[in-house]
Amino acid sequence: HIPSLIGILPGMSSFATAQMKKEMEKLDIPPVGEFIEMIHDAGGKIYACKATVDMFHLKKDDFCEQMDDIVTVGQFYEMSLDGHIIFT
Repeated sequence: HIPSLIGILPGMSSFATAQMKKEMEKLDIPPVGEFIEMIHDAGGKIYACKATVDMFHLKKDDFCEQMDDIVTVGQFYEMSLDGHIIFT
């Protein structure tokens, strides 16, 4: 409960965001936009959850150009039936 309470203090959201960015830099994690481009360029597919899209009244134009489609959970299960996870 304490972290939630701290979040209401002025400037804490900005401070937390800055701290997270510093930690991501230390771990050499690219910014979100760059990471999405890397996934897309490597042939990965990017999908949005239809339930979430509907709940927030979004449309495909609201997303980055790398997003492939908006799919339901059932559609995602069907697409991933033959999927493989490879650890190297």
